[in-house]
Amino acid sequence: MSTIRSVWWAATMPGHEPPFDTAHLRVYYSAVPDGSDRERLSGVMAADTSGAPYPVALIVSGVNVGQEAYRWLACALAERGIVAVTYDWVGTLFGGLHGITPGVDLDAAKPDGYGTRPTCPSLRPVLDALAAMTGPVAGLLDLDRVALIGHSAGGTVALQSASFLPEIKAVATYGAHTMVATMLGWPAGTVLPAQADCPVLLVAGENDGVINGSADRYGEDAATRRDPITRTFDEALPDRDGANLLVRLAGANHFGIVHPVDHTAARAFLDLPADGDPAEHRALLAELVGAFCRTHLRGGPDAQAELDKLTENPGVAAVRRR
Repeated sequence: MSTIRSVWWAATMPGHEPPFDTAHLRVYYSAVPDGSDRERLSGVMAADTSGAPYPVALIVSGVNVGQEAYRWLACALAERGIVAVTYDWVGTLFGGLHGITPGVDLDAAKPDGYGTRPTCPSLRPVLDALAAMTGPVAGLLDLDRVALIGHSAGGTVALQSASFLPEIKAVATYGAHTMVATMLGWPAGTVLPAQADCPVLLVAGENDGVINGSADRYGEDAATRRDPITRTFDEALPDRDGANLLVRLAGANHFGIVHPVDHTAARAFLDLPADGDPAEHRALLAELVGAFCRTHLRGGPDAQAELDKLTENPGVAAVRRR
């Protein structure tokens, strides 16, 4: 197994006042320990250059979910030859509150703004900051091959923003959809077209209580409305000859991508209990997301064959392609 290490960096968020103008990044990479004094004294290990330049996966968090919750996934991706990046940005949330945010431009999500610019303004500054990094991964990142991996609101803004960043070659989301709140001026039940000119993997847990608990935002009755993730797959994405996937994980819940779950923040109190072992859900999710990213960032028949085989795993309750 590879030695996975991480280093920190930072990105300035234009248009925001201190202290809410900085995102703190963590970059996970495959390392080659050398036992040197420099390594012993600094704690920083040299990167394995054998697979460079490395494609990048940018993990976009859910609201008030700290980046440590996705460390397990970042390490799993780094083991698969993809440099993974997480970030925390404490900024303005809905209603003037402050907390960890993926970055949401509400005006860009309104009827007169949607489709004109990303709804996630943090993506460009973070990617630009990665290009300027010093340290062990400097010069080893292929920032023309980037995947967005978004959870919950982070997945929604990834789906709404990817096409504005030409380096994005794949989008994978967990517990996310493009149904939009009526408070932004949209009719009840509106599903916005995804802004993603690349293959998309939508992953949903069978026991997602958070999406069910949010149905009133969209002007719908939770008891009668259609699943918004399924509607996103059907209505928001174009046909891509089977490259777009909808995968439903048996027994997983909304926070199945998070480990450990922090019950002092975010909305895990709305979630349903998971059926089965959450560790097994995460292991399958890492395999799925890793194979999807390798297929569309690195290419090759082996990655596609691995992805196809994973959709037959007993932990997958249902799969659709388009």
